[in-house]
Amino acid sequence: MVTTPQPISILSVSDCWNLLSSVSLGRLVTSVDGQPEIFPVNFVVQHRTILFRTAEGTKLISSAINDRVLFEADDHDVSEGWSVIVKGSARSLRSADELAEAERGQLLPWTATAKQHYVRILPLSVTGRRFVFGAEPDS
Repeated sequence: MVTTPQPISILSVSDCWNLLSSVSLGRLVTSVDGQPEIFPVNFVVQHRTILFRTAEGTKLISSAINDRVLFEADDHDVSEGWSVIVKGSARSLRSADELAEAERGQLLPWTATAKQHYVRILPLSVTGRRFVFGAEPDS
């Protein structure tokens, strides 16, 4: 008997962190002037938190004012994909110890800009789904 994989499955928290650690581009969702905003960011997973760098500007200010954020990352190939969402609290790192720990993450900016601020997302919940691609079933 051949079993067909389920088209959508829920990922464990451990699987979510493993998948997040396998990619380097995600999306930060925050609120600016009461409106949702989404920003692509390169990131690393460090101690089951999300760490990204940013310059002065909207990402830094909005994540400081509205510390509740969403973070999403995903990936896919020809047969399957996945998506992980982290709901959490964002905080700008300031102390010498926090900055030294962040530096150990070896997170380099992708663009030729000075990104002198580290922001860490402390997770409140982590959820994910895996998708198996295929034809739509017969009705």
